[in-house]
Amino acid sequence: MSAFHVVIPARYASVRLPGKPLALVGGRPMIQWVWERARDAGAASVTVATDHDEIAGCCESFGAEVRMTDPGHASGTDRIAEVARRQGWSDETVVVNVQGDEPMLPPALVAQVAELLYLQPEADLSTLGTPIHALDEYLNPNVVKLVAAADGRALYFSRAPIPWHRDGAPGGPATQERHEGALRHLGLYGYRVGALRRLAAAPACQLEETERLEQLRALWLGMRIQVDTAVEVPPAGIDTAEDLARINRLLASGQAPR
Repeated sequence: MSAFHVVIPARYASVRLPGKPLALVGGRPMIQWVWERARDAGAASVTVATDHDEIAGCCESFGAEVRMTDPGHASGTDRIAEVARRQGWSDETVVVNVQGDEPMLPPALVAQVAELLYLQPEADLSTLGTPIHALDEYLNPNVVKLVAAADGRALYFSRAPIPWHRDGAPGGPATQERHEGALRHLGLYGYRVGALRRLAAAPACQLEETERLEQLRALWLGMRIQVDTAVEVPPAGIDTAEDLARINRLLASGQAPR
């Protein structure tokens, strides 16, 4: 396996679930689950990047490497770029952004998104998608969809249902009946550090602000995002108190991975 690093951006001030990294999942902090998944992927290092003392203390208690980062960062990408700069990583170093609200993320996906940059040396970023199997998922604006070229290069990401089946909605958008070929985007990214620095230094673009999708800034800048189909379908992440209760019920019943 080729060498890569993982950075887990972790902030306290989540709108829908404040203090989310510290929320207990099966009796352990959520951030510990995420860190263990990243560690099991075979990363050369796993760093938690936070601006909150309580999160830092929690992570240090179970042995994680922690970097305190600027509280003024607008996104996790900015936080990861700061870690890369302070670690002195070269432009060709591969770093994976693992979201702090994915406690059940399969380690294989972390390794897959990193390896994708070694397999595609012309790519700046890498990410994963998984087929959409339900119409309501396809139409849901909270589910980000992606379209890629034949060679795996990302063409676009959207909250809208893409690709749109023109003949599947003869009576207008509300009558859409088809969704075959659609891919759900998984919020897992690999970066070459040089591309990460360029991305973090650039202002938000109009497409990004319209869709509220940061990855559109990379496409706007002409960067190549390489996409692959995920080797495993990950369980849903945790955004709300209801999500947290659901995963704890599954763990208590033995239906969720440990």
